[in-house]
Amino acid sequence: MRTRRLLIASLTASALACSLALPAHAADTVIKVGTLKLIHGITPYFYDKFTPAGYKIEVVPFETPTDAKNAVVTKSVDFGMHGLAAGILGAAAGEPVVVLAPMSNGGMAIVVGAKSGIADFKGLKGKRVGLLPGSTQEAVFLERMKAEGMTIKDVKSVRVSFSEMAGALERGDIDAYVGAEPGPSISVTRGVGKVLEHPYSTPVGSVNMVTTTHADTVKGKPELVKVFLDIHRKASEYAMANRKELLAMANAKLGLPAEVADLAADNVKLVWKVDEDWLQRCKNYGSLMLERKQIRRLPDYGSFFATHLGPK
Repeated sequence: MRTRRLLIASLTASALACSLALPAHAADTVIKVGTLKLIHGITPYFYDKFTPAGYKIEVVPFETPTDAKNAVVTKSVDFGMHGLAAGILGAAAGEPVVVLAPMSNGGMAIVVGAKSGIADFKGLKGKRVGLLPGSTQEAVFLERMKAEGMTIKDVKSVRVSFSEMAGALERGDIDAYVGAEPGPSISVTRGVGKVLEHPYSTPVGSVNMVTTTHADTVKGKPELVKVFLDIHRKASEYAMANRKELLAMANAKLGLPAEVADLAADNVKLVWKVDEDWLQRCKNYGSLMLERKQIRRLPDYGSFFATHLGPK
């Protein structure tokens, strides 16, 4: 009889433990975050460290800014990390993409072949330049060309994705490219390319990637947005303060050798805080795109920026 009582007690305890554990796991809210396969898109891989109980992060990597933005618009992800240009292109076309906060600045470089003989910006005339249409880099490059008295017709523009640019330069398919890290650092460390300039002298400055969501999420799930933006703040600050872990994460998630990651990290700033300077530079960006006829009208900034839900 005593053995039977012990067995019943044991089974009851096990059943109770399961009943307590399973509902908590099942109730976790999964937050799907899309980001780019770039070192300045790496912050989401640190989110797990700062995700409160009841939530779970799922990171979805994308090849291009447009892919990441489209995932936001179609609600394939809850939040997206991509270039500002992709967001402005979408919003100007009436898509329900909303900017919540900065994500990263920098990460851009104009790279030329190490033996190309190109010594300055005007040396790009007549050269094959790798460029990704619809990217932040494209808008900045066009503005730099304007400052140099040039137009896109002065170069042979070649469509190349960011991840292919370093390889295309090494094969001799292009003479230069307007790239995103880690491409420039890969070219430099291999001795294949050299940085002609970091194109941060335009009215846009070094503004690059932004944190976005669908307009419905801002209206219907403001508490989720607040939770997410607090995670984003903590992860951004942690990654910037712990360089060794940043480099290790770049190796683990992007496969970057230590030398490449170390050089690329010097050209990247992971950010989260909204201020007037950042907002103005974002609007400058829109004006440049309108002037260059990349968009037909400016986004409605009153709805495009929903920065009121983030930490201060």
